[in-house]
Amino acid sequence: MLTERHLQIFVALAEEQHFGDAARVVGITQPPLSQGLRRLEALVGAKLFERGSTGVELTAAGAALLPFARRALTSIEELHQAAVARDPEGPEIRLGLAPEVPPAAGAAVAAACGAAVPGSRVTVVSAPTSSLTSQVSSGRLTLAVVLHPTVLDGLDAGPVQLLPTWALTPAGLLTKPVSRARTAQVGDGSGVVELGRLGGVPVAVRPRGEAPAARDLFLDTLAMHRPDGGTVVVTDERAALAMAAAGQAIVVTADPSLGAPGVERYELAGDPLPTRLRFVWSRSRAPFELDVIAQLTDALVIG
Repeated sequence: MLTERHLQIFVALAEEQHFGDAARVVGITQPPLSQGLRRLEALVGAKLFERGSTGVELTAAGAALLPFARRALTSIEELHQAAVARDPEGPEIRLGLAPEVPPAAGAAVAAACGAAVPGSRVTVVSAPTSSLTSQVSSGRLTLAVVLHPTVLDGLDAGPVQLLPTWALTPAGLLTKPVSRARTAQVGDGSGVVELGRLGGVPVAVRPRGEAPAARDLFLDTLAMHRPDGGTVVVTDERAALAMAAAGQAIVVTADPSLGAPGVERYELAGDPLPTRLRFVWSRSRAPFELDVIAQLTDALVIG
């Protein structure tokens, strides 16, 4: 059976021309994306893409079918919106959260969204910034919290909120004394450290394609303070934390509760790598008044 997911895979691959990037846009990993493409090609009875060493390109059949796939996705979304508008249980707010949003902050934002529209149902999706902006543009999400900076083609955005970050290092990485932590929020009292002193192991980073502009800013700042440290790409924060516990990576996180045995937490002097977050929504479908957006942005910090 031809499904909505097959159409999403087809359109994402046509636009991204790369399996990894398309998988992030759709919100799945690469193996099921490849399986979905094979199934779609079997269903339509034609090869849709030519695979090369650097990516994929549409075949003649793929180019001919692409407009139909886009129209079908638009019709599905219109059907979904019509169903939501007539739902007797009340309106649905579809909220997207980037993985970098700390869990407590995400929960606070979801609660604030529900309070902003009494009787509404809030559903939450977690996906990379590049995927969230695409889903907001298409109307599949009402609004989303994404990393800043990012491309806002056809989207409006709220104010940028900076969340402080901490460095989680393998235990014993820093042998010289550090200054005492300036706030109790650090948690274990390991202290304050200059980013440039965190050497010896690479800093864990997520794939650039998830949020290219924000990731470039992070890497540029990291290189300026720590030119010889290096980085290692991880799939998510759990993998990064496991590498830190194993002595193989440093994690920069905005989550004040993240930790594990064998990992030490340090406040970064001057907060050079804050997590920059903001709400985005479709310019043609503003979900709330701007004062409500400001309240939701405040919830990021309260959380």
